Amino acid sequence: MNRRNFNQYLGKISKFPSWIKDILSKEISNQNTNDTIYTYTTYRPVLTYKGGCELTAKKDGFDRNIYNILDLIEKDYSIGEISMDTYLTLEEISSYLLLCINSNYIEKPQNPSIISLANFIAGKTRTGEFLKDNNIITNEQLSESINVDNQAKSNRKFGQILTDMGFVDKSYMENLFNFKEDSKKRFIADYNEIPESIQQYSKKEDKYKKEIEDLQLENKKLKKQLNQLLLLVKSNDE
Repeated sequence: MNRRNFNQYLGKISKFPSWIKDILSKEISNQNTNDTIYTYTTYRPVLTYKGGCELTAKKDGFDRNIYNILDLIEKDYSIGEISMDTYLTLEEISSYLLLCINSNYIEKPQNPSIISLANFIAGKTRTGEFLKDNNIITNEQLSESINVDNQAKSNRKFGQILTDMGFVDKSYMENLFNFKEDSKKRFIADYNEIPESIQQYSKKEDKYKKEIEDLQLENKKLKKQLNQLLLLVKSNDE
């Protein structure tokens, strides 16, 4: 791959949502990680018997998105893969995931952080509650932060208050909020984009194909002329 193509690939990857770049990074490096975000995006939901029946019969009459998601779950897709395949945002997928769990269409995850993060992304729980549920902060620290937030006259966000008080690492909060913001973005892998080197090859291949077709056509003409000549010679002999 030449430098231009390489830079084009880098430019495309740089526009990926942060959670997709996180998956790529960890998969490429083959890291064993307990990272909550990676655990969530690579989690593969499991269809229940009820979910399988609903996917087949569609008795509850949900919108098409629900059935598309159930179909992909049956095919062993991860949450991240479902988002990319359906062109739904991760935020939307999280809402549908919670609905499917509550409806007993898919099994409740054994890892509680899956439910916790889904609620956070879907906007059903606030930052402090999410951090407390995941043992990032204690209940006492949450209460203290809420009191400071209520008394403060500044426009500081709650996450900034937590980091200013030393309860949460700043880089962790930045990654968490970047992830939540990127969860609102739609993403789909564009398989129709062909690298320039392949396009050039394709053009050459088309050129050769055209030359072969022209030669075949010319051969047919020559063969026809030869047959006519043979008939003429045969007629003269007779």
